[in-house]
Order: sequence, then C-alpha cells, then structure tokens
Amino acid sequence: MRIALTGACAALALGTAALAVTPLAARQHDHAQATAAVPAAITAALADPGRPAADVERDAVRHPGELLAFAGIKPGMKVADVMMGGGYFTRILAGVVGPQGKVYGYQPAEFISFRPAYVDEQKAVVAAYPAVAPLDMALAEIAFPEKLDAIITVQNYHDLHLADSPADLASTVVRRLYDALKPGGVLLVVDHVAGADPGFTLPAKLHRIDPAAARAEIEKAGFRFVGESKLFAHPDDPHDKNVFDPAIRGKTDQFAYLFRKPE
Repeated sequence: MRIALTGACAALALGTAALAVTPLAARQHDHAQATAAVPAAITAALADPGRPAADVERDAVRHPGELLAFAGIKPGMKVADVMMGGGYFTRILAGVVGPQGKVYGYQPAEFISFRPAYVDEQKAVVAAYPAVAPLDMALAEIAFPEKLDAIITVQNYHDLHLADSPADLASTVVRRLYDALKPGGVLLVVDHVAGADPGFTLPAKLHRIDPAAARAEIEKAGFRFVGESKLFAHPDDPHDKNVFDPAIRGKTDQFAYLFRKPE
C-alpha cells in the first residue's frame, strides 16, 4: 500500500465543497464569464490577508473564485473539503461560509500515516479559522457530525482507485458522501483527465481518471449530474502522461463536474 499512498500524498501536496440548479449550458462557461459571476463573499475570502502567500500565487491557475461560484458556495453553508491536502481550499471555504457556517477539513488517516506533516498543516488551518473542524478517519469510514450543504474534492478523486486500494473503496466513499449531504446538497469533483478507462487502470499509472467512468460511478450512488465547468480545460494535453511529468505538470486537462443529491 506504500507505493499507492505515497503517490496520493504527492498529489495532495501539490495543492492537493440550497443551490439553484441551472441548465447545463449555463454551467459550461469560459473563464471570463465565470470571473464576472464570482459573488462578493467569495471575493472577500480570496482577499483575506491571512491567506499564505503561496496560496495566493496559485490562484491564477486554480481559479478558486470561479470554481466555488460554480459550486454555489455561500455564507452560512455547512461544507466539507475532502482530502484537503495543505488546506488551500479549506481556508477559502472558511472565509466564504463565515461565522454562521462550518467547514470540515478532512484528511484521510491513510495519507497522514505516510505524510505526518499533514497533521500540522491541518492544525494550522484550524487554529487560524474557527469555522474549520478537522476530521481524519480512514477513507472507508468517512462521516460527518451533521448533514452538509456541499462537498468538494479537488485533484484527488483518482486516489480512490490507486493500485492497492480495496476494489470497492471508491463506491464506498461516494455512497458515504451521498449520505452526508442534505437533500439538494452538491458534490463538486475536479480531477485530471485520462483517456477512456472504464476499468480504472490509469489512476495508479498516471494519477488521472476517465471523466466518463468517474461520472458513472458517482451517479450510481444516486447523485444527479448538474453540469461541468471548463475552467481547467487544456486541449493540448494528450492525456497519456503522468501528471508529475515535467512536460505536462501544472498544465493538465482537468474536468470540474457538479452533482446534486435529489431532494
């Protein structure tokens, strides 16, 4: 399991959550359109002077304002950042939901066991943002103390399909996320695009995942597909290189899918 989880931790270390559902065409927007739609609460969270400088520098490629606007994150929401990495999105979410909201920063026990530094990073986020509560149970046991409005997971859904993971891990986790949401709650999944791979053989090799296969797996748990954002589209990515390959690192084609739990 060491090889698989070490790769997952490396991916997380890179930077490595009531929505009115709009038509798919309205969700498939370009960067300029999305920027104009970023609500004031998200803009204010991004302007928080307490954010680490390294996080701010990454905003240009991670498009956090547009992404969280796409997911419909608002003040007062109960949200989870699943596989939170160093807390990049956790900090932003805390600023958006504000004192009336709650953010659960979840780091799997499996990842912490292979990179203990995640513990200190999680503690630092919690200390700086009272709205954040830490969780660190095993992936197959993920659960939350209250029903959530939204869950996000960014660049790490493929980690549920690494070589040494149990065959049913992804389906177990997705079902638990489904159960964790309120009716009408949303799940945002962003990940690196792989070619057609219905058997999920590529995550372990490339740290990518077939979007169609991921969508089918998530929908099987009961989620309904709302739409996608093209914020991270890179048509020149051949989809056949490991995301850590210097030729493609930081320039991968990524999908951003939004799902909803039926009301």
